Amino acid sequence: MNHSVTLLFLIAAGVGLVVQNTIMVRITQNSSTILIAMLLNALVGILLFTTLLLVKQGVAGVQELASSVHWWTLIPGLLGSFFVFASISGYQYLGAATTIAVLVASQLVGGLVIDIARHPGISWRALTSPLLGAGLLVLGAWLVARRQF
Repeated sequence: MNHSVTLLFLIAAGVGLVVQNTIMVRITQNSSTILIAMLLNALVGILLFTTLLLVKQGVAGVQELASSVHWWTLIPGLLGSFFVFASISGYQYLGAATTIAVLVASQLVGGLVIDIARHPGISWRALTSPLLGAGLLVLGAWLVARRQF
């Protein structure tokens, strides 16, 4: 896949996330708990990916899945579930723009920390632009988050 297609996928995923969270807030408002929306979301994913795995690899794929389960392989699912919970809560109580601004800024800061940790010899000169960009994004998120409708 080339860079242009990847960027288009990222843009589509970003817009899709806004639509997904807006619908999930609606589900939450029409049910007794946010867990209903989260479980519906997870069930669709499980059914989709299980079907794809079975179509692509058959029973051998399910066996590989079972042998791949270790305690640490469950951490991404826990973090993903927390992300979905925080996103729905943010959309419901803070609005879409504030939620997105804070999530994106925190992801960028976390990504920079990971990248810097993975490249300990990186020069300050090479970090200037990324750190400035991250600082501007954090400032932008703060400006969005402090607004009141």
